[in-house]
Amino acid sequence: MKGLIDESLRALVELPVAAAHSGERTQLTAWVDTAFNGGLTIPREQIAALKLLRQSQVDAILADGSQVVLETFTCFVDWFGKTYGTQITASDGHCALLGTMLLDNRRLCVDYKARTVEIE
Repeated sequence: MKGLIDESLRALVELPVAAAHSGERTQLTAWVDTAFNGGLTIPREQIAALKLLRQSQVDAILADGSQVVLETFTCFVDWFGKTYGTQITASDGHCALLGTMLLDNRRLCVDYKARTVEIE
C-alpha cells in the first residue's frame, strides 16, 4: 500500500471501506498515527456519509490523559487482499486515523524527503 506526505506533513494512505461486506467501497483517506494503538477512527461526518451502523460505545483514554466514551460503528475494510469487519470509533476530528493495530506485523516506511508512505 502506498501513500503520500501532504503539505501539513501528515503520512496519508487510502483505504477501501464499506458499511457492508459486499457493499460499495469508498476510498477513505487516513492519517497514519503511530501514537494511536487502535485500528481505525473516522470523523462523524464521514461515518454518516458511509452510513455505518452504530454498534456500541467504549471507554478510552486520549493522548492528553482525559477519559472519554467513544461511539463505535461497524465498518468493513479491505486490507492487504482481505476484507475485515471491524469496530471503528467515531471522532470529532477532520481526518480518519489509522492506528498501530492495523500496522501490527506490517512494515511502515515514511520518507519525508521523497514525500512517500509505504505499508507492506
